[in-house]
Amino acid sequence: MPLSARRLAASMLALALAAAGAMAQDFNATPPNAEGQTPAFAGQTRAPVISDPVQLDREVVADGLQHPWGMDQLPDGSWIVTERPGRMRIILPDGRRSRPIDGLPEVDARRQGGLLDVTVREDFAASRQVWWSYSEPADGGRNRLAVATGVLSPDASRMEQVKVIFRQEPAVDSTMHFGSRLVFDRSGALFVTTGDRHGPRESAQDVSTHLGKVLRISPEGGPASGNPQIAGGQPEIWSLGHRNIQGAALDGSGSLWTVEHGPRGGDELNRPEAGANYGWPVISYGREYSGAPVGQGATASDGLEQPRYYWDPVIAPSGMAFYDGALFPDWRGSVLIGGLAGQALVRLTLDDGAVTGEARYLEGRGRVRDVDVAADGAVMLLTDARDGALVRLTPER
Repeated sequence: MPLSARRLAASMLALALAAAGAMAQDFNATPPNAEGQTPAFAGQTRAPVISDPVQLDREVVADGLQHPWGMDQLPDGSWIVTERPGRMRIILPDGRRSRPIDGLPEVDARRQGGLLDVTVREDFAASRQVWWSYSEPADGGRNRLAVATGVLSPDASRMEQVKVIFRQEPAVDSTMHFGSRLVFDRSGALFVTTGDRHGPRESAQDVSTHLGKVLRISPEGGPASGNPQIAGGQPEIWSLGHRNIQGAALDGSGSLWTVEHGPRGGDELNRPEAGANYGWPVISYGREYSGAPVGQGATASDGLEQPRYYWDPVIAPSGMAFYDGALFPDWRGSVLIGGLAGQALVRLTLDDGAVTGEARYLEGRGRVRDVDVAADGAVMLLTDARDGALVRLTPER
């Protein structure tokens, strides 16, 4: 089907499904997977459902993307987008897609691996420098999360001066739980989120590894200055005890927030602090996929941090952004999160770091892999599918 016809069909479907009401159903009425658990404090889960009357216009900017994973907006209004099989493209404001950019390293695209997040800095117009994360093949069928940087050629056809600036240690025999969001902090350091790699999940508590951690590195390689000093620990570690962080963003004050996948239940929203331990797999608000308790079934323990918020059942969070745009004034200060299993855009309101309400939009429309806010205030989504799309959300006129 030609692109114009696909766009028309997508637009007609969006109108037919009337995408505004966030309140099609009370998602808090769904029973939890982990019965009998008690939140550590009021409002830690199942926050009041926000009744939001906003109606959304949903425009498919570009489709035909194969499992798109990460995106960032460039100064000219175009978007640089990754696809897990190993492709990176430029999508112009009118929806035209570039051919895949040449010069990228080889990726291991099995299961959850591949080409993952991508980001640029505010000086891109002058530097044309790009950073991206990916699963790098290693010997013996193993792989590791890696981060590379390069300079995009003037015609945007090729990545030049490519350099790998980080490699996860150790490499492991797993195709799961790479984490992999990239966020620059206000000092210029680069946060890198990782997962426990699913098999050796106890490594999330082992500071001699990079697994199940938030890392903070220099954008040209090596640990960033100001990281916590952890005895016997890798110098890149910022925080530990994470399961699989696929969303990260800075709030208005510059603090890092993350969302991570739990097992059955126990997806978490955290604000990782330097040197803090967030508990996985010692504590969890989830259950094993078999239904058994995780470890000893504990949800709290001395010395381990509590999530600011958790979901049970899961939404499978991936991608997040704090909204500060002009198009949705009532959303300012909210955190927007993509739901994979939840198949929704999730909005949380915050008051002094505490979640006060939750709304869900576009429920059932597809797996939302990444969320960003365009320069004009539109909310941008990537949908995770073999025929994935870059989608633009604006208030209905």
